[in-house]
Amino acid sequence: MGSAQPCPTQFGASGLALALAVILLLPMAHAQVIEFETGGLKYKALTRNGVTVMFAPLPNHIHDFTILQVSISNGSPIAWAIRPEDFSFERTDGERIQASSAEAVVHLLATKGSRDDVAKLMTAYEAALYGMPQIHSTNGYEKRRLNAMADGGSVKIKAAAAASAIVLAPIRLKIGQSTDGAVFYATQGKPLGSGKLVVNTAGETFEFPVEENHAIKP
Repeated sequence: MGSAQPCPTQFGASGLALALAVILLLPMAHAQVIEFETGGLKYKALTRNGVTVMFAPLPNHIHDFTILQVSISNGSPIAWAIRPEDFSFERTDGERIQASSAEAVVHLLATKGSRDDVAKLMTAYEAALYGMPQIHSTNGYEKRRLNAMADGGSVKIKAAAAASAIVLAPIRLKIGQSTDGAVFYATQGKPLGSGKLVVNTAGETFEFPVEENHAIKP
């Protein structure tokens, strides 16, 4: 089988289905980054040894964080541990920025975030997630959101619960399972810029080049 060719084209629902079909075929071909657009967001996806990682920058930023919407599915024959700290960004000047841990992000939003901050972030995240109807995470935002809605308490507690629903949670992803969440980079309001997104997970290194004209901005 020949190598699948990435095509950075704007996708509708049928185009997204085609992109996902190509992604599923990648284990049988030379792994390449696939680019597609849906719900107004530009996604990149890569599959290695049955594990697929895909991401898109979210347009909003909260407290100087640049935020990515991330989805991971495990089609490999074993379970893998997934966590936000597996994600880093390497700028073209050599600077490396590590994604913040879920615990750190939830703590910050709980202590400094307002209800409006969290509501704005939830709206942006849901718009991204629901713009991809073909993807249904087994351990993602929807499941965490239902748990968060059950939590009572003060505004700060509710903000922390909502934040914990959005953030990519550390998880052991079993065979056939998938998850999604937001990955946060503390950039002091500056764009990540061009370089490459590096994800060290599932015993593999996933690298996504980010060109100047697709630079990730907060």
